[in-house]
Amino acid sequence: MPRPSTSWRMSPKRSITLDRPRLLAILNTTPDSFFPASRAAGVDDGLARALAAVLAGADALDLGGESTRPGARRVDAAEQIARVVPLVIAIRASPPPLAEIPISIDTTLVEVARAALDAGADAINDVSAAIEGGDDMLALAAERGSGLILMHRLLPPDRDQFSDRYDAPPRYADVATEVAELLAARARAATRAGVQHDAILLDPGLGFGKTPEQNLELVRRTPELLALGYPLLSAASRKSFVGRVASPDIPQTDPADRLAGSLAFSVEHLARGLRLFRVHDVAPQRQALLAAWAIHAGEARRD
Repeated sequence: MPRPSTSWRMSPKRSITLDRPRLLAILNTTPDSFFPASRAAGVDDGLARALAAVLAGADALDLGGESTRPGARRVDAAEQIARVVPLVIAIRASPPPLAEIPISIDTTLVEVARAALDAGADAINDVSAAIEGGDDMLALAAERGSGLILMHRLLPPDRDQFSDRYDAPPRYADVATEVAELLAARARAATRAGVQHDAILLDPGLGFGKTPEQNLELVRRTPELLALGYPLLSAASRKSFVGRVASPDIPQTDPADRLAGSLAFSVEHLARGLRLFRVHDVAPQRQALLAAWAIHAGEARRD
């Protein structure tokens, strides 16, 4: 089994080296994403938020025009394109350093991914593991040489529930094994379609079709997922299971109160070998991860 790549090639022009913690900043052009502070109201607001993220230390931006929170309504391709493409164009037309920032487009629809790539985006973040778009999404990524994030989930968002609110918990014989098997199968499908190994990034899908304990089990068994031979994305930021385990005495926490827990999950993922973190809060995440990295790097030199 190959070792995970030491970089993620997002496009023929842009790559992110994974030699230290790297941050993929969340920027939503939606009115209903679960964390209101991540929402951009129009292009000007989006540009201001994008620049703030870059100046705070973001290594890339992840733009989405459809909320993936449990219960969110689906958004058709035309509306997603109207939300995200003008912002991609505006970012690329901005002065440096904003103009050069790598951009991924968070969508499961081939039409949206193609329009965003045409406008200057680099990579595709597909939370359906390219199952919704199927061969067409994989073919698009291969044709453009774009990076591809493949995420595990059980159900689309409009049929899912928050991790801490399941009436009946999702059933797995072994959550880490089943997540690994699905991601491995989708990565094989991507490579068969022509997507290069170093363009593939896997996401275990924390919070998507998993209870808090199942999410914790996936974190504990991160090395088994890394053994697939691809880098993994850490994406726990402000999710409901983070609030549940960080504040067990509160039945349902607000996303605004989940920063401390989110930092803890990022640090634990770093210790288990992850180097790329999809986050809402660039500055505090960067500080926490750099502090943890200083300890980790010192131990590595001593060994």
